[in-house]
Amino acid sequence: MFAATSFKNKSVAVFGLARSGISCALALAAGGAKVFAWDDSEPSVEKAKSEGVPIINLHTIDFKTLDSLVLSPGVPLTHPEPHWTVVKAKQAGIEIIGDTEAFAREVSGSGAKIVAITGTNGKSTTTALIGHVLKFAGLDVDVGGNIGLAVFNLRPPTQDRIYVLELSSFQIDLMPGLKPDVGILTNLTPDHLDRHGTMENYAAVKARMFSYAGDGTALVSVDDEWCAAIADVTPQVSRVSVVKEVLHGICAPEGILKDKHHGQCVAEIDLRQMPSLKGRHNWQNACMAYGAARALGVSVDVIAAAMHSFPGLAHRMQQVAVVNGVPFVNDSKATNADAAEKALVSFDHIYWIAGGISKSGGIEPLAAYFPKIKRAYLIGAAAENFAQTLQGKVDYVMCETLERAVKAAAQDAQAGSVVLLSPACASFDQYKNFEVRGDAFVELVSHLPHAQMSQGGNG
Repeated sequence: MFAATSFKNKSVAVFGLARSGISCALALAAGGAKVFAWDDSEPSVEKAKSEGVPIINLHTIDFKTLDSLVLSPGVPLTHPEPHWTVVKAKQAGIEIIGDTEAFAREVSGSGAKIVAITGTNGKSTTTALIGHVLKFAGLDVDVGGNIGLAVFNLRPPTQDRIYVLELSSFQIDLMPGLKPDVGILTNLTPDHLDRHGTMENYAAVKARMFSYAGDGTALVSVDDEWCAAIADVTPQVSRVSVVKEVLHGICAPEGILKDKHHGQCVAEIDLRQMPSLKGRHNWQNACMAYGAARALGVSVDVIAAAMHSFPGLAHRMQQVAVVNGVPFVNDSKATNADAAEKALVSFDHIYWIAGGISKSGGIEPLAAYFPKIKRAYLIGAAAENFAQTLQGKVDYVMCETLERAVKAAAQDAQAGSVVLLSPACASFDQYKNFEVRGDAFVELVSHLPHAQMSQGGNG
């Protein structure tokens, strides 16, 4: 945690005392602000108090005596209705911001840079990949925001430090001064409409990433209508597509990344050779990472080498090992059929480990990919239902446990195939969460004879 000195001698209310709220409150206090922190949850208040956060019930405060309200991104700003602190702040005429806005003010003028990534899907992998590429290139990089560390738990801003931040729509909504050096929008599909009211409002919040772009780099996908509309009104935008060629921007419709300037291809990277960047959705992540790295001066050759060494985000199509020439892939985060589809479409000759607590519809929506599956290994509560769906279409083995499934798949899999844990199910029948399930998979694979574990393969 470092001090937020731009709020020195100001009175600041902080509401919401989870991870980011606590670190922000401490940063503000360390920087000389008079802090009034509160949460409607008594356990959260007690935890914050134990960490030294100045606690006061905001119900008792006259908000006209305050300069700012720092609101947790999880607290409603507009929909379904404004939180009571928001109402009081608006009545008092004070600014309502988030910890990321306070952080950005500390960065301003320091010589540090911000790469900001947002979108409905793909944010986390894109953020992790950009951080990996920049670190591989020898740059001074911190990664955080909506992934990993809260912003005030990153290192303090210094000349040439680069912050790679995943930002949710909630965070952007509380970040009126957002002006990234590189701004990235991956895609937009209906999400969080309970918080934004309409898809139009949701898209408008995401578009604020580019409202003050100035001399910064804007990378916007044009593969959905909402993002394409934002690209159309964003100055000096670099368009990104993985479904079609672009005249000016970055594209990879066939898995070969092309950097195109006014119709001319100036650089290429074959993404099909990258172990942890399988599938069209990962090609988009790679295009965004390429654009960010090039904007920050990294050479094409270094970017390609970095992408090849990227271990993948834990539990998201993460290649964790190669055993006798067969990759073992941890996609434990695929807790429903839609998520598992991304993995199944990305591989051929699949030895598939699936099961757990099934979501509505089971795996019937995945029928188009059944011909790719050499054998399925069914585990957990959904095994019987999945077996009925696969009957006569896919060879399957009832394994019950992940341990049995891993051992059986390792014995069966042949060179040119892949062993894929992509359960299409929640984990709660056998594991606390998908992370614990994924970690268990990695541990089991590590004990297989001749297992060559990937760098970062333990998540």
